Amino acid sequence: MVGRHELTDASWARIQPLLPVTGGQGGRWRDHRQVINGILWHAHTGVPWRDLPQRYGPWKTVHERLRKWTADGTWERILEHVVVKDDAVGAVEWTISVDSSNVRAHQHAAGARKKGAAALRSRPSPSTGRRWGAPAAG
Repeated sequence: MVGRHELTDASWARIQPLLPVTGGQGGRWRDHRQVINGILWHAHTGVPWRDLPQRYGPWKTVHERLRKWTADGTWERILEHVVVKDDAVGAVEWTISVDSSNVRAHQHAAGARKKGAAALRSRPSPSTGRRWGAPAAG
């Protein structure tokens, strides 16, 4: 059973040929599919790498594989292959969603000095008994 945001068998069959067969210095890689599923989970959730679920293997392995594949162009080839192929058959919907807020605040809300602020006291003086905000003498 494929988990949410994980590769389907069809997706895996399409990208498996694009992946390196051996690791650095001729060693064997950890299961590529497991690692890619971890990369996809991380990209979807945005949580820190250290919080990667154990089902994807050690977080350092997943992170390092993405780093290596990004540096050597493997990750770019995977993304290009998937997007180009899916776009060609109409499986990619190109939409842009922009969500932003524009909130304006009065200059005083940000702590800006008011005109004549130096002439106003911010609190009453116990010694003079002046009211809050009363102009200072002199």
